[in-house]
Amino acid sequence: MSLNKWLLLAGLVLLATFGLSHAERIRYDNYRLYKATPENEDQLAVLRDLKVSSDSIIFLNSAHVVGADVHMVVAPHKIPDLLEILGKAKIKYELQSKDFQKSMDEIEGEVRPRSNASSEYNWFDYYDLEDTYAWMRSLAKQNPNIVTLIEAGKTYEGRSILGLKISKSGREKPGIFIEAGIHAREWIAPAAATYIINQLLTSNVPSIKQLGENYNWYIVPHVNADGYVYSRKTNRIWRKTRKPYGICFGADPNRNWDFHWNKWGLNNSPCDDQYAGPYAFSEIETLSLSNYIASIKDKIQLYLSFHSFSQALIYPNGYTASPPDNIKDYQQVAKAALSAISKRYNTKYEAKSIYNFARLVSGSTLDWVYGTQGVRMTFCYELRPPPRHGSSGFLLPPSQILPTSEELLDSITAMVDQVQKLGYFN
Repeated sequence: MSLNKWLLLAGLVLLATFGLSHAERIRYDNYRLYKATPENEDQLAVLRDLKVSSDSIIFLNSAHVVGADVHMVVAPHKIPDLLEILGKAKIKYELQSKDFQKSMDEIEGEVRPRSNASSEYNWFDYYDLEDTYAWMRSLAKQNPNIVTLIEAGKTYEGRSILGLKISKSGREKPGIFIEAGIHAREWIAPAAATYIINQLLTSNVPSIKQLGENYNWYIVPHVNADGYVYSRKTNRIWRKTRKPYGICFGADPNRNWDFHWNKWGLNNSPCDDQYAGPYAFSEIETLSLSNYIASIKDKIQLYLSFHSFSQALIYPNGYTASPPDNIKDYQQVAKAALSAISKRYNTKYEAKSIYNFARLVSGSTLDWVYGTQGVRMTFCYELRPPPRHGSSGFLLPPSQILPTSEELLDSITAMVDQVQKLGYFN
């Protein structure tokens, strides 16, 4: 082979390699973001059918409640079809972004994988999984009498689902469990969980100090570790786990729990972002985490789950419109928690049952913990969206990590106080 031919071949190989490496990150150039608002059940049914009809229309939230906004990312070639369907059904819609990738890039000018993991861990940036895990391991080493590293489960790709137990006296005290990151793309959830870990260990604020001293905490920032890594490296809007199902991947780990699993049979397509899995606990993440929770259920009196984005405080039930039997206590606790979350930055949350928030949702963590484990107080915080829209609400800039986490801890402090007054920690 001549030198020129060899150089040409080498160049082609390099170009191919370059193209493959850059193809690894999925982009949404010229995709549009629409917000549609169904005003009746017929319009809602149209959106539900649309959700499962095409992989070129990506629903970023559920289409289950009349009057609730539905956000859709739409491929360029599918835009005419979508607008025709919405027009025929007389569904009100609004174009929020002409170029979803550009909108993401604008918000995520700060949100980028960290290139320098040696700098001090803080809450001005989102971290890769291993950076957070390294920080958690260091906390256990630095505070051996207070912090215990726990493995709360495994992932499909073999990662540990790491958590921390924080117990300042070493004796048994009322327990609070925090689960975060079950949906991969909701990066603010694990960030807020790690903020709370840090505050429990370092804060000199009396109200926060007493939280660390009077309760045992079990905090798992990354329940869906595989999905989080995938969202960081490949597809920013990835939601599910990473177990393969034919040509599609993953199940929604917040629809996969063995309590009224897939009650309405709506989430049966493996390509659907809310695919419930082929059976309850089909995902090793939910199965192994459920085993860990069951092993300490007698030590937990309050269970918290962090999600985004709706500015809402959610409580059981999801599988039925009937409220929990202790609904008055839930309402009292929620009232105190929402009052506290609004004081620092005037952020307005609302409290709802899962059913009234999203409808037709079953197999969730919250319902399973409440319905099968005897934990009488279970809540989900749907954290704030970005101050301005134009991309999607779970794309929260790093500048919002601290205020979101601060007001969240304000709310949890008030919540714990009310749960204590109602006697659940006795």
